[in-house]
Amino acid sequence: MSPGGAGPADDDRRETGGVRTALAGLTTRGRSFFAAGIAAAICAFVLGQSELLRVGLLLAVLPLICATVLYRTRYRVAANRRLAPARVPAGSEARVHLRMDNVSRLPTGLLMLQDRVPYVLGPRPRFVLDRVEPGGRREVSYRVRSDLRGRYPLGPLQLRLTDPFGMCELTRSFSTYDTLTVIPRVEPLAPVRFGGEAMGYGDGRQRSLALAGEDDVIPRGYRYGDDLRRVHWRSTARYGELMVRREEQPRRSRCTVLLDTRGGAYEGAGPDSAFEWAVSGAASVLVHMLERGFSVRLMTDSGSAVPGEGGDGFAGSGQETADAAGLMMDTLAVIDYSNGSGLSRAYHMLRGGNEGLLVAFLGDLDEEQATTVAKMSRRSGGAVAFVLDPDVWVREATDVPRPNDRHAERLRLLREAGWTALSVPRGASLDELWRQADRERAGLASVSGEALG
Repeated sequence: MSPGGAGPADDDRRETGGVRTALAGLTTRGRSFFAAGIAAAICAFVLGQSELLRVGLLLAVLPLICATVLYRTRYRVAANRRLAPARVPAGSEARVHLRMDNVSRLPTGLLMLQDRVPYVLGPRPRFVLDRVEPGGRREVSYRVRSDLRGRYPLGPLQLRLTDPFGMCELTRSFSTYDTLTVIPRVEPLAPVRFGGEAMGYGDGRQRSLALAGEDDVIPRGYRYGDDLRRVHWRSTARYGELMVRREEQPRRSRCTVLLDTRGGAYEGAGPDSAFEWAVSGAASVLVHMLERGFSVRLMTDSGSAVPGEGGDGFAGSGQETADAAGLMMDTLAVIDYSNGSGLSRAYHMLRGGNEGLLVAFLGDLDEEQATTVAKMSRRSGGAVAFVLDPDVWVREATDVPRPNDRHAERLRLLREAGWTALSVPRGASLDELWRQADRERAGLASVSGEALG
């Protein structure tokens, strides 16, 4: 955080306002000294006592000198804020480091710091710093924590300056602030194999193609510098010009994560609500698939995706994977309910081609919405759905479970369409459901294989 306030060029333009600010900052002691000095000067004038006049002038001028010196030096205190880390999962703590530098030639008096933070991060931190020598530095730190994801501004920092005699206090606010990003919780997931291997999108398919590559069937025209050993003579004879085989194009397995954000699909609020579980689940799957080398795409019911995302989603290795995961986490940190009532936009976004593995986190579905979701499995190499029943999530833990025929009917419809659909109970572990989905999909594949045999 750079130093706030006005620079030296603004001193002349703000001279009048600066005098008023300095006088308004006089403490009770400073006002008492000033009043006593004026009274002593009046008495000295009436009584003709020159010695008393000197004492009165000293008492009256001392607060004014302190206010003037403090006003002249108050812009020479620099502040810096550092977050460690700047992106933190919900429920975890981050530490904020503040550094104060006295860049003037005079020592400071007592410094009182107060940093503005949103109420969800905790109380406002306050610090008292003793005298800072010229060129000296003081460092303090405090911790912030939030159970709610989001982006929270920290600052601006408020600094209260006092002179060594306690005659004047001036409050200064720095103009800059920093942002703390609280991302959803990410749960580690087990490496499973329901990525649609039979359709060429599984882990084994990815590994073989990434190592060996695969020539495209359609050749292209010869370009200067192409290796003549790659000339495709059959196409050359057909088109009458040199044609070469395309370079090997390693293919990646693809995964699309669909997050249902319809406001009417969830009930309840807070860090333990159904919607927050769905957001956390989507974040966990995205990170897990990126680490496995998948090309990952995030999509909501409105059809929107992460800004800057390519047509096939994010893909990379090493630092690129970390950057892609960070960008997706930043998007999920501020994602909120949408105004939509259907899932048709998401369906049209999936109609362009085979989407590889499709993982959906869905809220409450009516018959039309369930039908739309059921058709999405036709454009994927594998479809897994985690469906949250709002009645279960808003029900108290002591209530007796009641069967929900409507929710069971929606699950049956999705399973008949080829989905591996699981109902998400309140407070369930995503890793356990992830393993259960793998077992159910493996059982379905074995049954299909026996039927084909």
